[in-house]
Amino acid sequence: MSCSSCGTGGDAPRGCKNNGTCGTSGCNKLTVFDWLSNMELPEGQEPFDFVEVRFKNSRKEFYKNSENLPLKIGDVVATEAKTGHDIGIVTLTGELVRVQMKRKRAKTKGEHFPEIYRIANQKDIDTWQASREREEPMKIKAREIAIRLNLKMKISDIEFQGDGSKATFYYTADERVDFRELIREYASTFRTRIEMRQIGLRQEAARLGGIGSCGRELCCSTWLTDFRSVTTGAARYQNLSLNPQKLAGQCGKLKCCLNYELDTYLDALKDFPKQNQKLYTEKGVALCQKVDIFKGIMWYCYEGEWTNWHSLTTDQVHEIVKKNKTKEKVAGIEQYAIQLEVEDVSFENVVGQDSLTRFDKPKRSRNKRKKKRNKPGASTSKSNNSDNKQTAGKKQNQNNRHRRKRSNPKNQNKS
Repeated sequence: MSCSSCGTGGDAPRGCKNNGTCGTSGCNKLTVFDWLSNMELPEGQEPFDFVEVRFKNSRKEFYKNSENLPLKIGDVVATEAKTGHDIGIVTLTGELVRVQMKRKRAKTKGEHFPEIYRIANQKDIDTWQASREREEPMKIKAREIAIRLNLKMKISDIEFQGDGSKATFYYTADERVDFRELIREYASTFRTRIEMRQIGLRQEAARLGGIGSCGRELCCSTWLTDFRSVTTGAARYQNLSLNPQKLAGQCGKLKCCLNYELDTYLDALKDFPKQNQKLYTEKGVALCQKVDIFKGIMWYCYEGEWTNWHSLTTDQVHEIVKKNKTKEKVAGIEQYAIQLEVEDVSFENVVGQDSLTRFDKPKRSRNKRKKKRNKPGASTSKSNNSDNKQTAGKKQNQNNRHRRKRSNPKNQNKS
């Protein structure tokens, strides 16, 4: 029970001092920090009798503490289920549970709420751990059976009930699947009650987890509690290219983070004229080609002159549009165009990193003689010396030949 963000090892992180429930997904996924835990209730007020319990992955449920058990965050409890009991971990107690239930629109009155039976004993925990160890080999076997039956579905995950009496199979499928034969084989193979539950691709990514393109853990598996619909309009408002490979997440759907800054872009676009608005001038009709939302600049060009762009501010565009509404044309957008200053970006070693080639040996120059020959002023003298050496060498060779002929006895007899 520790996480890297707390910078600790051991049973409890030293950073948050909350016994492994710091909410950074390294300890417990989607855990809420109870900042009211050290505050006492006013006199005469009874504590809120509901608690929040977390099960495998991100599944959370609210339960009523009818026995007034002294529960705290991290306690393992036995909860009521449809058949038997389930085992979960308490993630929130006190007044913050009231806030969470109000946020999720959970009614506390008029309905039968499942209750907490007891704090789990050692026998409950052993049965729970033994059931959890069966999930991974069962998932592999279940996928093999589904492939053998030629069913167009994917077994995403398996979750056992705390007492081991029931197994819930989470699956994803694009179409309706008839899995009646599948359930018969699962029941005969695994010898337990089977429940099939279909989930979406976003829910599957939230259950499995992973690393996004930003380098961080997926938002849906760490802190995101609900899924909002994401459309391509969010990418258009932010001037993003409609590339499905970059806009899609690991679940194959549009990334949830496209909605994070959408409200900021929509507020900034309120002062902008419509991008399909044409500007009528004496020189011709100008069309919008590009928009810089946060700088408030729009680029226009004339019809037929698509490579010659002119930058205008939003106030200047509104002024031209206002004149066009009165059927008045301006001389041209050149008189309104502004000159943008281009900043020279110089990349410096601000981090203090050393060069990657600092351990390489310097290369020795092999052509030192050639460099000396190519020095200015020495070319003529060197060429003369070389010519003299060549002529002297020829004369020496001729003298040696004459000496050999004279010293040879055969040549003397002939003479």
